[in-house]
This record gives sequence, structure tokens and C-alpha cells, in this order.
Amino acid sequence: MQIIKLNATNSTNEYLKELIVSTSLDDFTVVAAEKQIQGRGQMGTQWLAEPGKNLTFSVLKKSEGLEVADQFLLNMCVSLAVFEALKELNIPNLAVKWPNDILSANSKICGILIENILTGSKIQSSIIGIGLNVNQLEFNNLPNVSSLKLLKGETFNLDEVLSGILKKLKKYLTADYLNSPDALRALYQEIMFRVDKPSTFKSKEGELFMGFIKGVSSSGRLIVLLEDNIFKEYNLKEIQLLY
Repeated sequence: MQIIKLNATNSTNEYLKELIVSTSLDDFTVVAAEKQIQGRGQMGTQWLAEPGKNLTFSVLKKSEGLEVADQFLLNMCVSLAVFEALKELNIPNLAVKWPNDILSANSKICGILIENILTGSKIQSSIIGIGLNVNQLEFNNLPNVSSLKLLKGETFNLDEVLSGILKKLKKYLTADYLNSPDALRALYQEIMFRVDKPSTFKSKEGELFMGFIKGVSSSGRLIVLLEDNIFKEYNLKEIQLLY
């Protein structure tokens, strides 16, 4: 596994995408940066990380004909990999907030952004961007954000944490898991935040409503049980889980 370490870059995802164009890269090539100037999260949000105290990295995963329609399988594999790596570090109260935020209790500690390079209806390769709060202690009063150090009261070795996550990514991003969607979805649903608990949601129109998270569909849409035993599926742009 080749690991390219940078002092600073705008975005490790963008750096890796540009590198693919000019260089022949091996599967699981990693780009890690001490400082990421324009890190991005889901829906175009900005990922802010104090230089030298966190992990901001991207991983190249070459696909073997995975259909675009099945791209949520990658999301579940990556979420499970990060979850399991952090669990081995004894980080408490871990859960995955749909689709791929990693939480400890109610606080976000890790964000994931997967960008796919397509050939027709198939995924040629994926750029898996991961931002993990490790040793940072201040977050400019952002609500519900934490780090491994805040949670455990100890300083973590960034290289060791990175190695643990990469090991789990190689475990989950295999044909065994990608070719077993039902089993993979069952594993993912076991670690979902607030699954089977009464939760408050906000629609894209700003309306608040109650429901129970029951899991995810084969396409990765959130399945919510509403009043009168009505099941409804939502995509990322249609709903926000407020807690």
C-alpha cells in the first residue's frame, strides 16, 4: 500500500483525482495531509481540521464492475471499516448516523465523502475521503463535535490510527462483502444511530415530524416508520435527522 504524505493540500480527494489522470496508481493508494485547506463533507459542507492533530486522507479503491446503482455498498463498507477500527481503540458509544457520519454518543468525530469515477453505468474507481478528529481539543463552539482525545483523555498516534483504519478498509472493501448486499446491509443497520428509536426529522421544506428509523433500502435511502404504520424512504436531500 502506497501512502503519499503531504504537508498541505486543498483537498486530499482532489489531489488524488488529479494524480489518477497523470499516474498509474495501485489499488488502495493513500494520500494523507497534515493540513487540508478546502476539505469537504457531504452536501458541499466544509470539513475544518486543525493542522497536525487530525487525520485527513483519501484512499483510491479500484472497482471491478460495480454498478452505479449499487454505490451505497461502498458507503456501508467504509462506514463499517471506520466503526470497527475505532471500536478497537475503545472509543465509547459508537454509531453511524446515516449515511456515513461516525458518532460517539451524540457527537460527530468522523466524516466520509466518497466520489466515484464512472465508465458508463459502472464505477471504475472510487476516491474515499475520510476526516477523523483525533487530537484536536477546540472546535470553535461547533455543536455536537468531538475528538478521540476529548473522549478518551489521551493523545493518539496518528500513524497508528491511520494504519488501523486502512487495515479495516482492506477487510471490508472486498468481493466477499460487496457481493453480499443483504448481509452487508444487516451489519450496517446494527450500528445505525437511533435505529428503532423515536426521532425528530426535518423535511427539505422545513417541516418537523416524528418517526422511527428502520434501516436503509438497497439503494441507500433511509427507511422511516411514520404514523399509521406507514413506511417511507428518503434520500439525503429530502430529510435531516435532528435527534
